[in-house]
Amino acid sequence: MTGPIGPDPLTGPDFGSYAAEEVAWLLKDLSHVNLEAGVAERERRIQAGDAHYAETLPIEYQPDAEYRELFEKVLQDSAIRLARAVGTVTELVLAERGRDITLVSLARAGTPVGVLMRRWAREVAGATLPHYAVSIVRDRGIDATALDYIAAHHDSRNVVFVDGWTGKGAIARELSQALTEYRDAGGAVFDDDLAVLADPGHCVRTFGTRDDFLIASACLNSTVSGLVSRTVLNDTLIGPGDFHGAKFYAHLAGEDVSNHLLDAVSAAFADVREHVPGDVEKLLRGDRTPTWDGWKSVEAIRKQYGISTVNFVKPGVGETTRVLLRRVPWRVLVRDLDAPEHAHIRLLAAARSVPVEEVPDLAYSCMGLIKDVT
Repeated sequence: MTGPIGPDPLTGPDFGSYAAEEVAWLLKDLSHVNLEAGVAERERRIQAGDAHYAETLPIEYQPDAEYRELFEKVLQDSAIRLARAVGTVTELVLAERGRDITLVSLARAGTPVGVLMRRWAREVAGATLPHYAVSIVRDRGIDATALDYIAAHHDSRNVVFVDGWTGKGAIARELSQALTEYRDAGGAVFDDDLAVLADPGHCVRTFGTRDDFLIASACLNSTVSGLVSRTVLNDTLIGPGDFHGAKFYAHLAGEDVSNHLLDAVSAAFADVREHVPGDVEKLLRGDRTPTWDGWKSVEAIRKQYGISTVNFVKPGVGETTRVLLRRVPWRVLVRDLDAPEHAHIRLLAAARSVPVEEVPDLAYSCMGLIKDVT
């Protein structure tokens, strides 16, 4: 289907630091609006039910030189592993969904992964894929205006949704529910299968690995995600027919490593090309049915520590990192106190005086627990 519908997509360099051909952002530019709130006050309002997390933005933590050096080491150490996961999930998608597909990343953690999948498809598989980034908000669903736009320009049944990793699977559930509601309201039919680099929560069937390993793009905020903020859904700013919003943090250009990360991982494609077909073949032959084991382990930790809601338990390396970067953390649980891939977590925890506790039988390599501030 073709035809003009909805607002125009945003692209770099006017919005975001990714090249225009690598991703089109189906977002409303809110760069001129003051939406940032202090982490502690924002957390208090969210937990008290006075505000939804998507109505405002946290003041983004910009790490010091020591942490940025650690990020660089993490990126170099993990680039080959990341490239192999990118290749595996991309080839799995191409094998099962064909080559006439459209990648739709869930902004913002999914965006660098979508760009990398698009690069692999073009450079290794010889397929040039359209790629968009759209907003999905827990408890509010996916951006229906963005879905309208995609359905008007592409075959909705050939859309592949992309995210970085799974934690307990809340976004996978949100996506399925939101797409069902969109269809039932008369919208196009989309496949709710979510493709991720890492699925430690066992909540999707399309993934590069189920290992809970560090994806370098989780280590930073906008400076590793195209200088784009988290997405915003605020009734005073987002009207009928608008895309969900986000800000472009152009003033952080000096600290931006978004394209550096993409280039480091892309440079490793050649090193993993021979291994990917075997990885894909193994996945195609195996049972990839989601078991939701991650959600079960989160419930167990919630009960053990007397936590009021699973929303305060963030499992996996990526989610734990994000708790330390932009929430009010209570404590961090780790399976191994000295795990090399947790060096950045130990550094962030020390900087914020957050205790790190060893739990040898933890289902994930680590979990971040959010402090109840109500």
